[in-house]
Amino acid sequence: MGIGTSLFLIAAGAILRFAVTVSSTHFNVQTVGLILMIVGIVGLAISLLWITVWSDRRQRGPDVADRDAPPTQRYRY
Repeated sequence: MGIGTSLFLIAAGAILRFAVTVSSTHFNVQTVGLILMIVGIVGLAISLLWITVWSDRRQRGPDVADRDAPPTQRYRY
């Protein structure tokens, strides 16, 4: 679940929880909204953890100092 999906679930849950006033005998719309908000918040937390903690930490290119230096002064390790 991505960040966009999580935000959509949170928004849809908030709409069902706070804006819809329909009552039904079979299920409670406000409870469905609360469940959607909780699932969206958990998905958002996992997505943010995935981006920050579990992401690939390797460098994908030269350092900023290497890119700005003239080609004769670049260091090769």
